[in-house]
Amino acid sequence: MYKPNYNQCKAIRFRHFSRKGYALFACVGRVVTIGILSVATLQSASAAEVSAKESDTATTDSIPTTKEAQLDDVEVTGSRAPLANGQAARMVTVLSRDEIQAAPVQSINDLLKYAVGVDVRQRGPIGAQTDIGIRGGTQEQIAILLNGINICDPQTGHNAFDFPVDISEIERIEVLEGPAGRVYGTSSLAGAINIVTKREKQSCADVHAEGGSFGYLTAGGRLVLRPDNSPLTSSLSASMTRSDGYSRSKAGSLNSDYQGGKVFYQGRYDSNLLNLNWHAGLSSKGFGSNTFYSAKFDNQYERTTKFFTALQGETRCGALNFRPSVYWNRSQDRFELIRGSEEAVPYNYHRTDVFGLSLNSWFDSPLGRTAFGAEFRNEDIISGNLGEPLNTPIHIHGTERDYKYGLNRSNLSFHLEHNILLRQFTLSAGFIAFKNTWNEMPFTLYPGVDASVRLGDHWKIYASYNSSLRMPSFTELYYSVGGHKADKYLKPEELRALEGGVKFYSAALLVQASIYHHHSRNLIDWVLDPTAEEPIWQSVNFTKVNTIGTEISARLDLEHLFRLPQSYLSVAYSYNDQDKAEEHQLESQSKLEYLRHKLVGTLQLTPIDHWSFLVNYRMQKRTGTYLTVDGVTKPYHTYDLVDARLTWSQPTYSIYAQANNIFSRNYVDYGNVEQPNAWIVVGARLHINQ
Repeated sequence: MYKPNYNQCKAIRFRHFSRKGYALFACVGRVVTIGILSVATLQSASAAEVSAKESDTATTDSIPTTKEAQLDDVEVTGSRAPLANGQAARMVTVLSRDEIQAAPVQSINDLLKYAVGVDVRQRGPIGAQTDIGIRGGTQEQIAILLNGINICDPQTGHNAFDFPVDISEIERIEVLEGPAGRVYGTSSLAGAINIVTKREKQSCADVHAEGGSFGYLTAGGRLVLRPDNSPLTSSLSASMTRSDGYSRSKAGSLNSDYQGGKVFYQGRYDSNLLNLNWHAGLSSKGFGSNTFYSAKFDNQYERTTKFFTALQGETRCGALNFRPSVYWNRSQDRFELIRGSEEAVPYNYHRTDVFGLSLNSWFDSPLGRTAFGAEFRNEDIISGNLGEPLNTPIHIHGTERDYKYGLNRSNLSFHLEHNILLRQFTLSAGFIAFKNTWNEMPFTLYPGVDASVRLGDHWKIYASYNSSLRMPSFTELYYSVGGHKADKYLKPEELRALEGGVKFYSAALLVQASIYHHHSRNLIDWVLDPTAEEPIWQSVNFTKVNTIGTEISARLDLEHLFRLPQSYLSVAYSYNDQDKAEEHQLESQSKLEYLRHKLVGTLQLTPIDHWSFLVNYRMQKRTGTYLTVDGVTKPYHTYDLVDARLTWSQPTYSIYAQANNIFSRNYVDYGNVEQPNAWIVVGARLHINQ
């Protein structure tokens, strides 16, 4: 079977189904009239929606004789070959468009706090610098993707979440937890996060505006053009955001303020022979970074500018399906340890360019679905202090800055994966062969295998073994200023993981539980020995780190039980324990400060037409300690937060009010950077169809 173009709309009536588990998937992208099953697959859904509607387990006791559904793109993250949600052997958390629109957040970074396996550490809200990790990992150990394109910053993971799109333009967010080397290659040591933007099927326009505490104000809009019967769709969006910030330096100046803008263009061409997708986006922002990098200086500042471009295609030649892509990302940043005082401490300047080519192919046979391909990725940096000395300094036109250091390295990888798809069983196995020019490493294999079994109509069990690696960032290799000492001979990080889990799903209830074990070698971190005569932060390889963790979640569909549309109650809990007894005396900037406990609860109600109310509760307990401005070592304390949002919606517009940290808890996510107390936001959105 092959995966045809999604936007064809031919009608097919099914009288019966073959025993092959993948038989139905051949008609993806067509209107299917089904007389036996209620619905086969979804384009995008939350975990609860996916599980409650899996095609292989649908019952017929309470469904009409005939039901029609439009089956669009049903791919899920977790494998190289495109698979449907019902057949996927690996669990993927999906935040849907409805969940995103209802959440009391201002940025993608804030939204990810509600994913129980994700650790979000911020300098402040509204999309300021954010470190995001998965399952006890750090911001350097996850792959960040925009519409499936890797946008990781090899200079530092601190700025990886500078997206060129506003949260209002997001269709869904996919979170893959655990090593994903054979799916996304290097960087996906602990998992991956894929941001998928909206792709409207008709011309429309959107505008939105918000304002609130701390001088917060944002406004933006989007225009989508698709002429009737045209295969070409284009959309352009832009937004601006500013805030005075919620804190001040000792001198009384702003030190958590924010000013930024985003512009994003994307296009799509669909035909019977070829599908093309392309995008170009720009993100530029400046923000006070408080005491983030050093507790001694409370007036730090950073400005980042990022530009993203990508072209993706999909076509078919005989039995082979091809999906090539090409992309180029550029990142520029300037860091000021003392804001506006380059004479006192020189600023750090960096410019990073990433160019990539990839090809993923797959075909179907009586043995299942096989995927294979390759990727080339080149990473280049010029800097004021990172890299090897350049023979000739590079002068950037329009500035007075000469870049005297730089480094260039390339990744080359090949992948192979095979999927056995039976009615109640899925097996996905493969490997990635990876080589990097930086340390002249030979090709190294990183294998993985996922399996799932569906038991009856309501149960599913799964197990997996996966491995991955991560190359050191340019900062970890060369940042040796301001009380830091880097090591340019750091080894790549490696991780191998075992995971098992079970899922129960019915029309009203979804329960999932998993347990995992991560074995890591050569993990990289910045550590400081406070007992040393002259303490200094050093980048080092840990010999090994073992992590044992579990995640449990439950979601109750109140719409099914009490006839409350779009209403649900969900609770999720995660626990991590890492074995690092030999490092008890060290201070760490990341890996020794992982989340041990995280509890998340969400209640969404729509008791009256057009009104909806959502409240979210979050509790976190982090291990580790940090140094205060006075040089005192303090442990991280447990804290809990409550956020809420009230929305009044009409078909073409909505008005809402929300409050974050309602009970004004005092807490820190990272060192001395205190987070805001209670703050309020009001806003409105307008949507106009053609």
